Amino acid sequence: MIELPDRLTTDGVRSLEIRWILPGPMDTAVKGWFGRFPTAEESREDSYLFDPLLHGLSVKVRAGGALEVKAYSGSPGILEVPRRARGRLEAWRKWTFPTRRVSRGADAPAWKPVRKRRRISRFSLASGQLEARGPGLGQQPRCEVELTEVRASGQDWWTLGFEATGSADLLLSELQATVALVFAQVLPGDMKPGLPDSRSYAEWLGQR
Repeated sequence: MIELPDRLTTDGVRSLEIRWILPGPMDTAVKGWFGRFPTAEESREDSYLFDPLLHGLSVKVRAGGALEVKAYSGSPGILEVPRRARGRLEAWRKWTFPTRRVSRGADAPAWKPVRKRRRISRFSLASGQLEARGPGLGQQPRCEVELTEVRASGQDWWTLGFEATGSADLLLSELQATVALVFAQVLPGDMKPGLPDSRSYAEWLGQR
């Protein structure tokens, strides 16, 4: 049984997330699989603090213009889509500090640059029925899905991530409904993302 941790009710932007990170360049067929939903695209470079490793925290400079700090609140359990995907749910709390420019200065070697090309689709349960939506949802409860090509340390990776935000009592239903809808169609090549692939960016960079 999945239960959300009490810490999700504290201040900050609450989110419930699940992410798979897989090695190699993204196959064109995977892009087509995701393309059945309306998407927005962006390219950017984020820099993640990895030295020192801050257990339970993810710190990054987003596109050189904002500092983002995320605190891990625990895992409420495993989410499984039978014969499609299996991953670990993660609860987070996030703060973003916008600035004109964040300078890493002499500490630059402690930061790991990660280039991303993101395809983003947003889903909302606001009408009582899950619908894919374009930009402009504001602070409405929603689940954002991203399919991202990643380049780090000269290597190619790709990631599929889900992030539900809004009221704590809606996070789980938002995420479960969105995951079920996206995986209603199996990934090309009968690919099945599993627990070994399920991790946050912070965990992935720490392991590498």
